[in-house]
Amino acid sequence: MTALKVAEYLLQIEAVRLRPENPFTWASGLRSPIYCDNRKTLSYPDVRSYLRNAFAERIRERYPQAECIAGVATGGIAIGALIAEQLNLPFIYVRSEAKKHGLGNQVEGVLHPDTKVVVIEDLISTGKSSLQAVEALRDADADVLGLIAIFSYGFNQAAEQFAQADCPFETLSGYDYLLTQATESGKISEAQRLELADWKSNPSHWSERFLQKQSHH
Repeated sequence: MTALKVAEYLLQIEAVRLRPENPFTWASGLRSPIYCDNRKTLSYPDVRSYLRNAFAERIRERYPQAECIAGVATGGIAIGALIAEQLNLPFIYVRSEAKKHGLGNQVEGVLHPDTKVVVIEDLISTGKSSLQAVEALRDADADVLGLIAIFSYGFNQAAEQFAQADCPFETLSGYDYLLTQATESGKISEAQRLELADWKSNPSHWSERFLQKQSHH
């Protein structure tokens, strides 16, 4: 099963790290028991090839009408280019914001109006940056068919935002598969699995509770 295999790879190469006892600090300041850096997948040819093939297969199944692949900067650029190569399709990428100089592009590469585009992302957390890329493509008159990412934390907020933007999205693997794989391979205990599941249901509450515990020590 692709989702469990991807989870296994991500844990194996430590692209995903789980530390419920000693959480990471995210850019938002929230404490999180998980850190995900899917750029690491590019350093492992076997993993990289597996992901490229899984994406290509998914796109052939879901979006056979796709005419172009778009990577979201920066995490979706390299894997997106590999997928475009595999499918023999044009590739473009979307910056997080328009360039401040030159032509001021936000979408880089050649994009003709009404081109049917599939967007590639490495990670979905809240969905905000992914949907900014979708919006930029739509502003450039692309017909966005949908977005596919390597991994998602599975937050409800992301699903709601994608639904509001009327953009189908899916991921090769996700948080629940990751916990299953991590428990089965003995990387985490059952108690840790419950703690990690608790985080997903309310990340900000989990973070506050951790910080309160720290201040009592």
